[in-house]
Amino acid sequence: MPQEVRGVIAKSKGAPVTVETIIVPDPGPSEAVVAIQACGVCHTDLHYREGGINNEFPFLLGHEAAGLVETVGEGVTDIKPGDFVILNWRAVCGTCRSCMKGKPQYCFDTHNATQKMTLTDGTELSPALGIGAFCDKTLVAAGQCTKVDPAAKPEVAGLLGCGVMAGLGAAMNTGQVSRGDSVAVFGCGGVGDAALEGARLAGAGTIIAVDIDDQKLEWAKGFGATHTINSADEDPVEKIREYTGGNGADVTIEAVGRPETYEQAFYARDLAGTVVLVGVPNPDMKIELPFIELFGRGGALKSSWYGDCLPSRDFPMLINLYLQGRLNLEGFVSETIEIDAVEDAFHKMEQGEVLRSVVMM
Repeated sequence: MPQEVRGVIAKSKGAPVTVETIIVPDPGPSEAVVAIQACGVCHTDLHYREGGINNEFPFLLGHEAAGLVETVGEGVTDIKPGDFVILNWRAVCGTCRSCMKGKPQYCFDTHNATQKMTLTDGTELSPALGIGAFCDKTLVAAGQCTKVDPAAKPEVAGLLGCGVMAGLGAAMNTGQVSRGDSVAVFGCGGVGDAALEGARLAGAGTIIAVDIDDQKLEWAKGFGATHTINSADEDPVEKIREYTGGNGADVTIEAVGRPETYEQAFYARDLAGTVVLVGVPNPDMKIELPFIELFGRGGALKSSWYGDCLPSRDFPMLINLYLQGRLNLEGFVSETIEIDAVEDAFHKMEQGEVLRSVVMM
């Protein structure tokens, strides 16, 4: 029967979030109810609260989560009650034109739960990224549950559900960083640091972190940065060339989502190098580059959406690397908090005081 649980709700644009009682229905066909153990406070949740995604208020926030499958609906065979899972927002459909081309990591029609969770008065909730995990239990499409080794701590495993996967994948999947490459990452928040970690895992030789905050640059060293640049004090393009024999980096990754940093990333790459945009720009932002530079510099300009990941392939592999001590997921967790501290966590995130606050349920 339907259950009443606590959930973090954004009721209107810019208003502080509140913890409300929500109704979680029994899972229908191809759905699952997951008991959430931990959920990271991601900048995307703040975008939802600020109306930066859409205006389908009220939102049930939270999406970067791990937990235990409680019940499954008819036709669900890939997961069962008791499985430890990371929730994902790329539940591939298997039938869209991208999936049919053998590129499910770009699936254009990912699955969400058909039923709606509601407030106690019947108001339907819009779950963040189709998940809604700042709650004791949530209803999702079964394909949004990726089973991983239960030896992993929930507070670190859940981070692969969004920001950390976005950064790791920007380097490893989209940028295709390989052994000996030089890599420069612009912006050393959670996603940027994950890109540094991804470059390290891929075997990059020179890994350059760029930011305007000395504390963030110090944190970046813990994720593989061999060089750091405070771009408030130095020209990052010239310094990157200095650190790469005058050539520029093989791969540059922009994890800020601003035109000025993207332009720096564009000019800081070597000829025929790759620029990866993983930072999310605002809809009104524009960039202008000399057309001849697009032709003359060659290489590739790529955007990375969710790190071009395939959860069923990437999540178990990355959890195994974490359990082997080769992937520093622990370093991303700045603090663990209670469910009623999400609003405070947003403020800490805006001030750059944390990489990730993680709600423990």
